[in-house]
Amino acid sequence: MSEYDEVSAALEQRGFTRMVFEIERIRTLLDALGTPQRSYPSIHLTGTNGKTSTARMIDGLLRAHGLHTGRYTSPHLETVRERISLDGEPISEEKFVDVYREVAPVADLVDARFPEPLTYFDMTTALAFSAFADAPVDVGVIEVGLGGAEDATNVIEAGVAVITPIGLDHTEWLGETIEEIAWAKAGIIHKGATVITAAQPDEALRPLMERVADVGGTLAREGSEFGVMRRTQAVGGQVLSLQGLGAVYEDVFLPLFGAHQAQNAAVALAAVEAFLGAGATRALDPEVVREGFADVSTPGRLERVRSAPTILLDGAHNPHGMAATVQALEEEFAFRHLVAVVAVLADKDARGVLELLEPVADELVVTRNSSARAMPVDELAEIAVDIFGEGRVHTAATMPDAIEEAVNLAEGDLGGELSGVAVVVTGSVVTVADARKLLKR
Repeated sequence: MSEYDEVSAALEQRGFTRMVFEIERIRTLLDALGTPQRSYPSIHLTGTNGKTSTARMIDGLLRAHGLHTGRYTSPHLETVRERISLDGEPISEEKFVDVYREVAPVADLVDARFPEPLTYFDMTTALAFSAFADAPVDVGVIEVGLGGAEDATNVIEAGVAVITPIGLDHTEWLGETIEEIAWAKAGIIHKGATVITAAQPDEALRPLMERVADVGGTLAREGSEFGVMRRTQAVGGQVLSLQGLGAVYEDVFLPLFGAHQAQNAAVALAAVEAFLGAGATRALDPEVVREGFADVSTPGRLERVRSAPTILLDGAHNPHGMAATVQALEEEFAFRHLVAVVAVLADKDARGVLELLEPVADELVVTRNSSARAMPVDELAEIAVDIFGEGRVHTAATMPDAIEEAVNLAEGDLGGELSGVAVVVTGSVVTVADARKLLKR
C-alpha cells in the first residue's frame, strides 16, 4: 500500500459521512496549526445547487487575471485530491501526504479535547487551508460542505460571500423551510462582507438581506445589480452577454450547457469583480473575462462521456437541481429518445426528482449506487412505477448492468439509428462517480 493509500484509509476511518456540527473543533485545530486560513483572502460560497460549478468559474476567472488560486470543493468524484486544487489542478499525491503528516498529529491532540473526534470533512478542510498557505496562494475559493453557519469552512470569515440558488435540501440538518435554510446559509456573511447572491425566492432573500444589514455588509443581487442579459446556444456550450457590477461583457463563450450554468457564470463574474475591486467606476478587461470562462469545465454536470449513443452524467440530486437539468435537456439537446439511469440516496426526495424527470425521459432504468445510504432498488422502482407507469420502468441490480440495459434500450428502440438517442445517468453525485469510473476508463 502506498503512502497516499495509507493516508486515504486513515481519513476514511473518521467516517466519510459522519457529521458533527461543532465549529470549535476545527477552529482549535487551525489555531494550533497557526491559522493557515488567515494567510490569504478568500471567496466563500454556499447555496443549495451550483456551488461547485460557480467555484470552478471563479477559480478560472481569477487565474486568468494572473492570481494563484486554491479551490476547496466537495464531494469528489474519483479521488479526495479533487477537493483541494492548486491553480486549477488537484493537489498531488505527494503534497497531499506531506500536508496530512503535518496536520494529523495536531488533529490527534484536538480529538483528545472534545467528546467527538474531528470528522472526515473537518480534516480535509484543515488540509486544504494548510496546503493553500504552504503553496502559497493569492486567494482561496472555498465551498461550504453543508449549510454555512456551523460548517467547518466558516472559520475563514471571507470578505466576499457568494450565495447560489437556495432550495429545499438537507432539511434534516438545516431546517424544513426555505427561510430556515437561508438563515443557516446566511451564516457565512461576516462583518463588512460583500455578498453576491443569485436570484432567490422571497423567503430566502429576506434572511440574507437581514444578515447583510446586521453585519454592515453590501448586497449585490442577480437581476438588479448584475445578471445574464442574453444567451444563445453554440457548439459545445453557449455564448453569453453578462451584466457585471461594472460593465457589460459581450460574446462570452461558456463551454457548459443550461440556463443554470449561465446564471452561475453571472454570479461568478460579479464575485470576481467584487474581489478585484471592479464596480461602477472600473471594469475588468473583457478579453481576460472571456479567457477565464473559455476553459471552464464541470465534471459530472451534464458531462458528455460517450457518443453513439450519447451518454451524459449529471449529479442532480434534489428537485431544485433536477429542474435545472431537465430545462437544459429540453432546450439544448432535444433528444428524440432519452433513457435515464437513476440511483438516489435514501434521504433524498426521490419522488420529486422523478416527477421532474418524467416528461423528458422515455424510459427509466432504476438501480443503486455504491453509497451505504443508497435507496434500495425495489423501493425506488415502486416510486418510479407510480410516476412513469410499469411499462417504462426497468430495474438493474448494479450500475454496470443499468448502463448496459439503458444503452440497449436506447439502441434497440430506434433500430440502430443513434442520431438523437441518449442516456443520462443521474440522481446523485455518488451515482455519477460510479458511472464515471466505468465510462471514463
